[in-house]
Amino acid sequence: MENNQHHHDFFVIKAKENGVHVIGLTRGTDTRFHHTEKLDKGEVMLAQFTEHTSAIKVRGKAVIFTRHGVVDTDE
Repeated sequence: MENNQHHHDFFVIKAKENGVHVIGLTRGTDTRFHHTEKLDKGEVMLAQFTEHTSAIKVRGKAVIFTRHGVVDTDE
């Protein structure tokens, strides 16, 4: 039976500057970039982990809101 728990975890990324990159990384034996989004100041992205996405990399000044807390990349 497949574990679909990761489908329920949403997180929000809010850009604090233009050009914030949100990069999705694949699951499996070879971790690779599979999706990239670029956010401008004030833009918000709502995302979740999937069967294809095991990690997210955020490059730039942003605030990330998760059920585990808030992360500010300036700190």
